[in-house]
Amino acid sequence: MAPSLTFFLLLLTLTLTTSTPTPTSKPKTFIILVNPDSKPTIFPTHTNWYSSLLSTNTTTTSTILHTYSTIFHGFSATLSPSQAASLSSHPHILSLLPDTLRHLHTTRSPQFLGLKTSGNSGLLKESDFGSDLVIAVIDTGITPNHKSFNDEDLGPVPTKWKGHCVASSDFPPSSCNKKLIGAKFFSQGYEATNGKINETVETKSPKDTDGHGTHTASIAAGRYVFPASTLGYARGVAAGMAPKARLAAYKVCWNSGCYDSDILAAFDAAVADGVDVISLSVGGVVVPYHLDAIAIGAFAAADAGIFVSASAGNGGPGALTVTNVAPWVTTVGAGTIDRDFPADVKLGNEKIIPGMSIYGGPNLVPGRMYPLVYGGSSQTGNGGDGYSSSLCLEGSLDPNFVKGKIVLCDRGINSRTAKGEVVKKAGGAGMVLANAVFDGEGLVADCHVLPATAVGAAGGDAIRNYLTQAKKPVATIVFKGTRLGVRPAPVVASFSARGTNPETPEIVKPDVIAPGLNILAAWPDSVGPSGIPSDKRKTEFNILSGTSMACPHVSGLAALLKAAHPEWTPASIRSALMTTAYTVDNRGETMIDESTGNVSSVLDYGAGHVHPEKAMDPGLVYDISSYDYVDFLCNLNYTTKNVQVVTRKNADCSGAKKAGHAGNLNYPSLSAVFQQYGKHKMSTHFIRTVTNVGDPKSVYQVTIRPPSGMMVTVQPEKLAFRRVGQKLSFLVRVQAREIKLSPGSSTMKGGSIVWSDGKHTVTSPILVTLQQPL
Repeated sequence: MAPSLTFFLLLLTLTLTTSTPTPTSKPKTFIILVNPDSKPTIFPTHTNWYSSLLSTNTTTTSTILHTYSTIFHGFSATLSPSQAASLSSHPHILSLLPDTLRHLHTTRSPQFLGLKTSGNSGLLKESDFGSDLVIAVIDTGITPNHKSFNDEDLGPVPTKWKGHCVASSDFPPSSCNKKLIGAKFFSQGYEATNGKINETVETKSPKDTDGHGTHTASIAAGRYVFPASTLGYARGVAAGMAPKARLAAYKVCWNSGCYDSDILAAFDAAVADGVDVISLSVGGVVVPYHLDAIAIGAFAAADAGIFVSASAGNGGPGALTVTNVAPWVTTVGAGTIDRDFPADVKLGNEKIIPGMSIYGGPNLVPGRMYPLVYGGSSQTGNGGDGYSSSLCLEGSLDPNFVKGKIVLCDRGINSRTAKGEVVKKAGGAGMVLANAVFDGEGLVADCHVLPATAVGAAGGDAIRNYLTQAKKPVATIVFKGTRLGVRPAPVVASFSARGTNPETPEIVKPDVIAPGLNILAAWPDSVGPSGIPSDKRKTEFNILSGTSMACPHVSGLAALLKAAHPEWTPASIRSALMTTAYTVDNRGETMIDESTGNVSSVLDYGAGHVHPEKAMDPGLVYDISSYDYVDFLCNLNYTTKNVQVVTRKNADCSGAKKAGHAGNLNYPSLSAVFQQYGKHKMSTHFIRTVTNVGDPKSVYQVTIRPPSGMMVTVQPEKLAFRRVGQKLSFLVRVQAREIKLSPGSSTMKGGSIVWSDGKHTVTSPILVTLQQPL
């Protein structure tokens, strides 16, 4: 994408050196956005100009780490407070953003999604498996030469591709091929805060030393590999969503996390390189869009016609936990598939507690019952406490207490597999990991380093009750391998972040859910399957869970849809995925929430679970232009300056505000928020425009399923299209009556409107929120 003529976002990352640093002047890294309208012309390059801005009125010397020239022009710098103050008041500077730390949101799924490799029709066939599309994965790098990334039978690299692979001692030029066509790494922002990377632990190259990036890349676009399994579990064919799509890996995440300045450098490179889809399984705190570097980078990518998908986060099942909520980003939550890995706890009283685990041996002695103890009853005597030992934190367990026993550990603080290592070091024979009340009944299968299983909160309580009642409590763990055909499925994963949208409640987030629990995908053989440094087991595939795994499913599906419909915009692709999503499980009932076992809602799954084959032919789409997003920001009462920060466009908000409210963005879902303020009746309206991408002459009739207690009307009730590409608009009015709520509380109810021509079903969820002000 060419740089905007109306706006330069100037970004560099700099390391600052001062002769006399003091505690009150600790430098911090900022992303600096520069107004292009006052761009000086006396400097030969932007970099010279950036340096001059930093050296003005200061004795500090700085080194530029990143320059950005595609999605915006600009720089990030580690600045002293005085430098930051000077730059923020400079007439050329539009904004300073703090360089924020973010974290990763960490097979049978193609079959579960209905993607069939045989036959003469279907999304895979119509898209040629995504062969000319390029998916960028912004993550921890990639494992070259893995079977999932072989280039057998692939055609030449697409001629539009401008990227390359950055070679290093452990990532030679031969690491790339016709499948993995780009690989770069960005560490300057990370090192500006954390110091030089320890290359005995991780490598400054595109090579993945964590596993997360390899896993997500192969979910999006891994080739067919048979046989594939993890420690003997989930045996079968491993395949990504778009098996022939090309991959470009952009490594931005390191041991301590991922910094915005590096993430933006990856966005900048990906757009310049010519990718079609960007997949980002990373997130952090939710802030206004003009302060959110990911939202800014994603807008520029979407403006260039690139589909951006991002993980919703793993903060569920609590409300308001969803992240990556910008409306130009497709936000993906996680659901289960119809496969699990049961490993039950058998207690001495013959009671069976259901659990889940992946463990390849050596096993417990069959038929033998082992002494059972609670970690919280073990203290090391060297300053340990019951709280630390209940969580099985490092050094908290007394070997004399746990040796040869199965230890019950509570979930929290350290990783689930790390708890098993603590028990193993202390001489324990096995571990049962119990969910806390907040975690509910959601279970995740982990590759443990000793015989271990995870149980829900109710199961944990049952085991604790048994421990208090039995004189000599005993137990064993029964590993049952891989179970297929699980019902119900899909289920909304307990950890999947929930709505409402904490930044803009007028936009429903997450948008959709996709498989994210216990997903088999590629793995570097240099990293043990548990992710613990001491784990020296080797496996080519691993089973992980998280919205990190759900996001690349949608990234790969977006590539298939783009290949089948090259003319579709990113918003059209998202619309197709949303309006064809489903909300019923394989029992024919509404999907349930894993954490509670109760029925789930729009807050949990957005539009529903993705249905790729139906998304290929959605009938109608809700399209959105970049200028529609400008109007959206205007209707959020953003200043002209803040709109420019996000969009690089000079905004005239007068027309936008006449159009109504932020909820009038042409989004496939609708969200009405009412503040009661003593009003007995409340109403609002939405204007939506749909584009016909189905049959030339088609008539759609609306069916309204209003939220309970609400009245919803649609005008007109019939849309008659004469041709493909024709746009027609309709008005939705939502009316609500006051209900009794305590001050500061709210209630949310969901419904839908459905357009159908007898062949296509186009569904839009409606969320209505009633709030009682304090």
